[in-house]
Amino acid sequence: MNAIQGFPTMTTPPITLWFNAACSKCRAAAQMLEERGVAFSRREYLVEAPTRDELDALLQALGSSDPRDLMRTGDERFAAAGLQDAGAEHLLDALTTEPGLLQRPIAVRGGNAVVARPPERVLELLD
Repeated sequence: MNAIQGFPTMTTPPITLWFNAACSKCRAAAQMLEERGVAFSRREYLVEAPTRDELDALLQALGSSDPRDLMRTGDERFAAAGLQDAGAEHLLDALTTEPGLLQRPIAVRGGNAVVARPPERVLELLD
């Protein structure tokens, strides 16, 4: 309890930024958060590939059931893997084995997420 006001202290959920250090959009989103003094963690998804449960949670936080919303569908690897007409289960499996197909950056706070393209979209989670 906050002794001065008598109300419980509200804590804001932390932000997790699904991050690729080689990506300028990821670096820009991180810089925006840093400039505002917002604490966040980086999820290095290329180092530790996402699990199906994590991908399902991301989709839910995005308010989507279509894994394409998480994917770089214009990437050559997407076409080379023949994923254009793939179903949701196959697409999710592809993301667990080829995390480079994941759209970036993705920012998550609590039960909400945004694909931060443009990077300024990360600011939507600060409201």
